Amino acid sequence: MKKSQQRIRLASVSAILLASLVGCATVGATQSPDATPSTTADGSAPTMTEVDSVGPRALLAHDGGLTLLDTESGDAVATVDRPGFLRLNDAGDGRHIVISDGDQFLIYDAGILAEAHGDHAHYYEGIPGLTDIAIGAPKAGHVVTHDDHTTLFADGTGIAVTVKSHDIADRDATFMEHDTGNAHHGVAVQLRDGTMLSTAGTSEGRTTVQAFRDHKMIASTDACPGVHGEAVAADEAAVFGCEDGPVIWRDDAFHKVTAADAYARTGNVAAHPDSAVVLGDYKTIAGAEAEHPTRVVLIDTLTASQTIVELGSAYWFRSLARGPEGEALILTGDGSLRIVDPVTAQQVAAVPAISAWTEPEEWQQPGPVLKVVDGFAYLTDPATDELVVIDLERQSVVERWSIPAGTGELAVVTGSAGEH
Repeated sequence: MKKSQQRIRLASVSAILLASLVGCATVGATQSPDATPSTTADGSAPTMTEVDSVGPRALLAHDGGLTLLDTESGDAVATVDRPGFLRLNDAGDGRHIVISDGDQFLIYDAGILAEAHGDHAHYYEGIPGLTDIAIGAPKAGHVVTHDDHTTLFADGTGIAVTVKSHDIADRDATFMEHDTGNAHHGVAVQLRDGTMLSTAGTSEGRTTVQAFRDHKMIASTDACPGVHGEAVAADEAAVFGCEDGPVIWRDDAFHKVTAADAYARTGNVAAHPDSAVVLGDYKTIAGAEAEHPTRVVLIDTLTASQTIVELGSAYWFRSLARGPEGEALILTGDGSLRIVDPVTAQQVAAVPAISAWTEPEEWQQPGPVLKVVDGFAYLTDPATDELVVIDLERQSVVERWSIPAGTGELAVVTGSAGEH
């Protein structure tokens, strides 16, 4: 790819919609009768009322729409009727959720805010629901948050846009655009020093990961066939999944991990900011319509090596997460939440959590989802239509709440950014 095909520029949300993300919904267009304004008539932010405390809220996408659940009481706080498959993504500010909805990204306000103030915090509540912001993006795809920046990728154009996470619901926010050159199912992430890492490819295939700084390409690797999935570990080391061993960005260079098998696909990875080890899935059957892996990998970003861990039970791409101390978490088909030490690669616990399950035939169909926020694991159980909450310190289930049938997506926020 020629350098001239890469461009980064600053633009307002409206300019992005009109000039770069091509003919989709406009910012400010109300998406449903339940939409919550992102600003009031005078341009100010919606009213938030100070309260004694706020608890985590879980947004669930299910057949027919969205439901916001109070995870401390189990009560449904708000509902939105909306057809179609809606993919939920962390917005990075602890309050909003980005929804991948066809050819646009929508912004959902969970209606809670926690602001640190010296040795204490102030808590606020507002009206939850879809905001009136929609960011046009043909084939809206992955959303990546890192270091108070949120990057949205449009598969239909190959264009990524990045915004300060705390400005995600501000209609006057400044977005940075990064054009990867061709439409493809890709991903991009901005590191703390301003380096932009992004995939490159076409709808027929992708093998390339590139690094840009100050609008110029500084490094590139084509050693990542089928590149999919990214995560940023300790010391800003980034891992990208490939079909023959991951690629690691560290110390301004790409490093290839040698896999134990000729075909060794890692396409989903989970990192912790204090751990040099990244958790990844591991598939070894090329061209399989469905593979039910029982092994995961622990990728060491310091040595560019990986260790295979046998779990004895299958899992799927929504099964991976990291705990508050960096522990590797995997939800397996026997209904257990496995806890693995990322340094020793030893399983330290298996917490019975949900019903036994098998991976659905289509990934969009309801299946269990694992999310971790502030020391608690949140899991959906499609067999019982429950949200299960696990205290990771106690390694035990503390709540089970009823959720709508057909739930297939989950996002959890606490009101404050930086939770893990």
